Amino acid sequence: MSSKVIYRRCLPGGPWQRLLPGIIVLHNTTPTTREQLLGALVYAGPKSMVTGAAACRQYGLRVPAVFPARDVHLLIPQQHKATSTEFLTVERTWRLPAPHLREGIPLAPLVRAVTDAARRMRTEEPVGELLVEALQRGRCSPGAINAELDRGTKRGTALPRRLLAEWLDLRSVAEARAKELSRRLAIPPSHWNPEVHDAAGTYIGRPDGWWDDVALAWEIDSVDFHFSRDGYARTLRRNSRYAAAGISVVPTLPSRLRDDPGGVLAELEAAYRAAAARPRPPVFLPRQAA
Repeated sequence: MSSKVIYRRCLPGGPWQRLLPGIIVLHNTTPTTREQLLGALVYAGPKSMVTGAAACRQYGLRVPAVFPARDVHLLIPQQHKATSTEFLTVERTWRLPAPHLREGIPLAPLVRAVTDAARRMRTEEPVGELLVEALQRGRCSPGAINAELDRGTKRGTALPRRLLAEWLDLRSVAEARAKELSRRLAIPPSHWNPEVHDAAGTYIGRPDGWWDDVALAWEIDSVDFHFSRDGYARTLRRNSRYAAAGISVVPTLPSRLRDDPGGVLAELEAAYRAAAARPRPPVFLPRQAA
């Protein structure tokens, strides 16, 4: 088909449209995300793969709105000559990973996609949200993300490195959200991750948040992170020990910290009032044993 025919059919009001240089979509409606990805991959050539926010979306992560929804970020071998254009960012690299195929679309491994997206942003909140998604829903570990940041270019890595460093001492990223949310309480937890013992000195549990004056425990339930039967059984045994010791417990799913923070705060305030109205059970933290 001659270039003149293609040109005429891609004119405004024509039946086709130009997606990228040399890439034509054979309809005139808005291209789908899949069409954009496939068109970008054809344009960039063999061994190209999707990375960054576009790949994160394909993995099922919720990507903050500040990452443009229609933009595509590709990795290509260093020796290839394709260049960025239109909605497409092309990045040449010597560290081309083995792709993961999803519905026929080659994606960079999730840890690489997350770090490629994070290092292109300069604002803390969206980078933090994306990292939380990767850690919670993508099952990436902070160590794996840090290792990927170490392997790649150092440009744009200061912000994700700092955020990860702040989270490494927490048992889960959900606790980071819980700690931030607790600042809105009239009386925030007095301790985080303390060991709680009964009057005989027997270990009871290690709640995420603890109000020592009323013996109230806040547990960020692990069900959003761990789906094994053993993990569920451990949670039941822990809650049974709390109940036997007379400790009041507020269990919270990690997803509710994000989706229903107001409801979580209301539950904590009510639980604190109820715990304060009953006699405090004889439980203590180890350093209070003396």
